[in-house]
Amino acid sequence: MDSWSAPSTDDAAPHLPGAGVPLALYDSARRGVHPTRPSNARATQATMYVCGITPYDATHLGHAATMITFDLVNRMWADAGHTVQYVQNVTDIDDPLLERAERDGEDWKVLAMRETALFREDMEALRIVPPNHYVGAVESIPAIASRIVTLLQNGAAYRMVDGTQDVYFDLSAAPAFGYESNLDRERMLLFSAERGGDPQRPGKRDALDPLLWRGVRPGEPAWDGGALGPGRPGWHIECAVIALDLLGHTIDVQGGGNDLLFPHHECSAAHAEVLTGEAPFAAHYVHAGMIGLNGEKMSKSRGNLVFVSRLRADRVDPMAVRLALLSEHYRLDRPWTDELLKTAENRLARWRSAASATAGPSGVALLSGVRERLANDLDAPAALALVDAWADDALTWLGNDTTAPALMASAVNRLLGVRL
Repeated sequence: MDSWSAPSTDDAAPHLPGAGVPLALYDSARRGVHPTRPSNARATQATMYVCGITPYDATHLGHAATMITFDLVNRMWADAGHTVQYVQNVTDIDDPLLERAERDGEDWKVLAMRETALFREDMEALRIVPPNHYVGAVESIPAIASRIVTLLQNGAAYRMVDGTQDVYFDLSAAPAFGYESNLDRERMLLFSAERGGDPQRPGKRDALDPLLWRGVRPGEPAWDGGALGPGRPGWHIECAVIALDLLGHTIDVQGGGNDLLFPHHECSAAHAEVLTGEAPFAAHYVHAGMIGLNGEKMSKSRGNLVFVSRLRADRVDPMAVRLALLSEHYRLDRPWTDELLKTAENRLARWRSAASATAGPSGVALLSGVRERLANDLDAPAALALVDAWADDALTWLGNDTTAPALMASAVNRLLGVRL
């Protein structure tokens, strides 16, 4: 599957002077901020897998906030001299996609292709550095089916005996299950029921056992699963196999929104660890907060979405959207308001005016400060405050560094992803 285009080279920031700063991130499993250390044998390479969209609707601001978070990780690693191997998936076959297509009387493949194309356009507008590999679940089905067969052969999976040909993962094969989310069983059962699991299904060995392969059903699309029979894969195993095949047995960061912590990331890590015999699957499990509207999480089920494409159609500058989503810490659940956007638009205009000044305070000091703030668990609000203070001084004729405005614009471009 094709990714989107990288930010154009004519406005891309040049190499920044000085040395990048090692990045530390909050790890959900250890519940603390720890330095990121590339786990690949080549010490300069950093690896990241981010769970992408299920393309049954347009990109909303929750998606955008998550992608911007991991874009900062990508940018900070690159600034520190790492070669970043970044993989993102598209869940282009899943129940919500089929349900939306049936509701609207549309071919599910057409719906998925259209919404994926719109997502690419939104990512380009927000100046998200594209992944090295942008992979659909459908194109990965042969590899996924092969890994499920391996789990069956190893006794880590079992077939249902109700005639469905469904295959489930046996959680007893993953005794460390739960280390990532740190949830008790009651909360696991609750979240499983709310987030695509089926804890009430009879015949499973454990209510929390996740689906690996869904046998063919009348009226549903299905693929040749070889020894599994016709059907399609479960959600969690898709991400595990794509990550293993493209990034290796262990990765530096597995990322997504905090609603993916359980069951999706917990289960995909368990699948990967049982398949390879290596743990943990990721050195850091990193989760972005949810974006809310009118006091509720922004979600399709609630019908309270703000779409990036709608804002673009209304001629809102995507850089203002990006700044608005950077204005609070990435791990916080936070609201989207008209005032938040207005503040970001004013900030963007002021920064652009300051970037055109003839001089300002030290650009090197500003760059160093921005690097340090972002290196501390992506503290973007603190970085924005530094640029605000610098811009205020530059616009009131404080400072005599004539190279500073250009360096400020380059730092904001390269590290924060905001084109001035």
